[in-house]
Amino acid sequence: METLVVTAAIIKNSGKFLIAQRKMGAHQEMKWEFPGGKVEKGEDPEACLKREIQEELNISIEVKDIYKVVSHNYETKHIILLCYTCKITSGEPQAVDCQDFRWVKPGEMSRYEFATADIPVVRELCKD
Repeated sequence: METLVVTAAIIKNSGKFLIAQRKMGAHQEMKWEFPGGKVEKGEDPEACLKREIQEELNISIEVKDIYKVVSHNYETKHIILLCYTCKITSGEPQAVDCQDFRWVKPGEMSRYEFATADIPVVRELCKD
């Protein structure tokens, strides 16, 4: 089974968190997630996260601390999900390389169908 290291941004603004919807045709299509993506060979996870957020949402971020690490097995791959707290440094989010995005309060997250690997992160945010 292939193991992939994936990053995710936990971006909070005015008590709401930024979530993104995966595109049609993608693994876990149309499900919601904390935006980010796969770390490329030789790439630093923080640099990956900055690149992915720029590509997906057209915003620049500052990567702060690790929030949570999730290990999850899908049918054909193992995901190590590195979730970092982040802050937007420039731009306004736009759905460039994602289906959609939303700012949601922790109590509203249960209304969204999240990718399976992101569910432990949702649970953690709802506890805080």
